[in-house]
Amino acid sequence: VQLQASGGGLVQPGGSLRLSCAASGSIFSINDMRWYRQAPGKQRELVAAITSGGTTNYADSVKGRFTISRDNAKNTMYLQMNSLKPEDTAVYYCYAVILFSRGSSGYYWGQGTQVTVSS
Repeated sequence: VQLQASGGGLVQPGGSLRLSCAASGSIFSINDMRWYRQAPGKQRELVAAITSGGTTNYADSVKGRFTISRDNAKNTMYLQMNSLKPEDTAVYYCYAVILFSRGSSGYYWGQGTQVTVSS
């Protein structure tokens, strides 16, 4: 199983970016999916989460600006980030709980994608 994160880049304050995280491999289904971020010198923090049923949860710092979504048919998760601020600068990681047809499960991390908000 592999999680491939993409969509990061350099954007000016107030701008937008859309991150994607695609899961591939012998996947039966995907349970929870999450986005984390880690800024230099800081601990990794949870940004947003979404269950298989579509229930979402956000960090207070991004509520009203970020929207998490998923396409279960494509095993893909998204993070629409609007009104970006310099403090959103970080490496963004995706995380997923994968269910396999044998009944087992495991959690996986993507490789991270850099988001830089700067003028």
